Amino acid sequence: MTDIASIVFGSTLAAIIGIALGVMMPALAMAKAISSALEALARQPESEQSIMRTLFIGLAMIESLAIYCLVIVLIVLFRNPLLEFLTK
Repeated sequence: MTDIASIVFGSTLAAIIGIALGVMMPALAMAKAISSALEALARQPESEQSIMRTLFIGLAMIESLAIYCLVIVLIVLFRNPLLEFLTK
């Protein structure tokens, strides 16, 4: 296998692992946040507005982590800096 083929294979494998972990961990965090919010709503239904507002802000912040991971994986796949280094 040539140097370029091995770097393409390695970066593709790293991107697959990165997107898998980058989506799995925020999904677990979202599940925990939703579970905690439902538990808080069951205990204090009168504070629904503040709990839901805080939940949606938290979910948006957690989802941004998955989006950042996707952007970095796409950069590694389509604009790999190691390939540019090898071809020079």
